[in-house]
Amino acid sequence: MTSEPIPAKATQPTDRGPPVIRTVAMPTDTNPAGDIFGGWLMAQMDMAAGNVAARRARGRCATISAEAMTFHRPVIVGDEVTFYAWIVKIGHTSMRIQVEVWRRERESEVTMKVTEGLFTFVAIGPDRRPRPIPEAVEG
Repeated sequence: MTSEPIPAKATQPTDRGPPVIRTVAMPTDTNPAGDIFGGWLMAQMDMAAGNVAARRARGRCATISAEAMTFHRPVIVGDEVTFYAWIVKIGHTSMRIQVEVWRRERESEVTMKVTEGLFTFVAIGPDRRPRPIPEAVEG
């Protein structure tokens, strides 16, 4: 957790493209302290990154690593949680995808970045082995 002051009002990023996932944090997603469980956030982040990976690879992909996870602030039950994900690097069979998570308080417009991480995916062929990522399609 950082000791940065919580802004009175912040906005979600406009330079990340549209959200990949938007959901509401529910009581079943909490840890014993009553905050949203970090594992739930990581699973949602993996789904967001996996969606971006599958779209770019035009097929099945598998997570091979999650790194640089930073939990800046807690997510509270009832928060609207928004996941942004974008590709930062593409290799022959793998790609690295950055994910940012933002929360909006349930009864206000106050938003803040709560979590970020870097995920690596590999494109998988029908034989369940790595396959080349196709060239990007323009348009």
